[in-house]
Amino acid sequence: MCGIAGIRMKNGKQPPRRWLDGMLAALAHRGPDGRGEWADGTTVLLHTRLAIIDPEGGAQPLFDNNTVLVGNGEIYNYRELNRQRDSHADHTASDFECALRMAPDDFSQFRGMFALARVESDGTLVLARDRYGIKPLYVADTADYFAFATLPSALRVLDGVDVSLLPAAVTELLQQGWVTGRRTVYRGIARLMPGEAITSGGSSRLATLPNAVRRSNMSFDEAVKIFDQKFSESIELHQRSDVPYGLFLSGGIDSSAVLTMMARQNTAPVIAFTCGFDGTAAADERPRARDFAKALGADHHEVGFAESDFWDILPRVAAALDDPIVDYATLPTYKLAEVAARHLKVVLSGEGGDEALGGYGRYRKAIRPWFMGGGQRFKGRFSGLNILRDELTSCAFARDGQWSKLQNAQAHDFAGWLPDNLLIKLDRCLMAHGLEGRTPFLEPELTDFSFNLPDDFKIKNNLGKHLLRTWLAAHGPSGFDYFARKQGFTVPVSEWIAARGARLAPLMARNEAIRAIARPDRVAALYTHGGKRENTAAWALLFYAIWHAVHFDHKDPKADVWHLLA
Repeated sequence: MCGIAGIRMKNGKQPPRRWLDGMLAALAHRGPDGRGEWADGTTVLLHTRLAIIDPEGGAQPLFDNNTVLVGNGEIYNYRELNRQRDSHADHTASDFECALRMAPDDFSQFRGMFALARVESDGTLVLARDRYGIKPLYVADTADYFAFATLPSALRVLDGVDVSLLPAAVTELLQQGWVTGRRTVYRGIARLMPGEAITSGGSSRLATLPNAVRRSNMSFDEAVKIFDQKFSESIELHQRSDVPYGLFLSGGIDSSAVLTMMARQNTAPVIAFTCGFDGTAAADERPRARDFAKALGADHHEVGFAESDFWDILPRVAAALDDPIVDYATLPTYKLAEVAARHLKVVLSGEGGDEALGGYGRYRKAIRPWFMGGGQRFKGRFSGLNILRDELTSCAFARDGQWSKLQNAQAHDFAGWLPDNLLIKLDRCLMAHGLEGRTPFLEPELTDFSFNLPDDFKIKNNLGKHLLRTWLAAHGPSGFDYFARKQGFTVPVSEWIAARGARLAPLMARNEAIRAIARPDRVAALYTHGGKRENTAAWALLFYAIWHAVHFDHKDPKADVWHLLA
């Protein structure tokens, strides 16, 4: 896990040194173990390194026959790829060295997470990103140069990038919680799309969703056995590391399954971390996680999160999310990562399990007939509240005639919710502390298998992830109800905001960033006498105000919330 950046000038000049130093500084927290740089005339590649595989010899950029490469992430099947090619000339044991000699169309063979940049011997620039967008990559194209970087903040240091806010994207952010697709909130910065490979001579798209394959007539029991094999292989691949690794353990099914398989494959106790909420009536995942970890002999660490943490961490989380998402789960994730980073450099997590195996309640709703409330309908946080000056009223959903209603709902999440929300959360909150997050449920061979399972293997008796629950019942520790209803993960932000509502109301109503997008006379009421929907909107506006203060008003994220709102 690292940070990468680069620039190719179009005007024949060399990029100013202050630009390069600014880009490196913006990526420094992602790569505390080293820096690398390569320049050839008007083209420069930059790298900041978090050393995970081949810590001693895997420094980047990597070179071979006048080809140079920088990469972020992990290519887990690099050993297998090396056996398929002539690897005797390799200079390192780095997992990215195999990417030096592969054509962009062959990047689909990678089983892992990656964003990479390569300058070939003829000067062609290649950029590529993994299938599910686990690792980020952003681009800025101006009249004078083309630049790319792991983070928008590394592009914002360049003169000429239009970093003014795109109103439609801000509205989407507030209504939906994230900005979907290629655009960002910044006019002049775009995302490289998941599964996309571009060159200076064109572009190509690799697989971006689970591959649809013809379903076999396998029985449910056969499917459980095949899942066991593929899940075992994915966990084994995701544990390839030359530094210590552990697990984020919630009280849910997904991370419980990951711990079950890790315990099977490791002789030493698995190091696991769980976050719970102190001083609130919100559901606490620690008791179940504690019992589960004990049953599997894990080295379990518990982290508390209280109201004081909310007010203390919020500005730092906003600073980390330079590509913003309005997701309160970022807050405990940030603190959990801060604690875990004191012990190790790599953690596995359960992200992707719901999307791959049909876990969300909205999936069950999607397959119901319309007269039973079925289907997918978009309703934003602010819909009907008459608060925002502009309202996003619709959202396009993925549709494919070869897929079932359930698969269409899953594909919609694979295309938007997953890369543009959940994976941004995991990447930014962990890398803020130099911690690498890995997602074994998003291994392509496993997702291809899971996505193409019959619907009733995924949802049965109005309960999601039926196959995974069945697998856990057979392989997990006894004494646990693996078929209990999904509890959901809720951070009590509404409770904490309401406790300070009288103080927040006038500050939010007067805040210039909020007044630009919302009706101030309606804003104050959100913080003094709001219901459930109003509380959700209040959280979104509070996060946006703090985010804007840090990234546009250049206020110190170490300051308290009240100073940032003043």
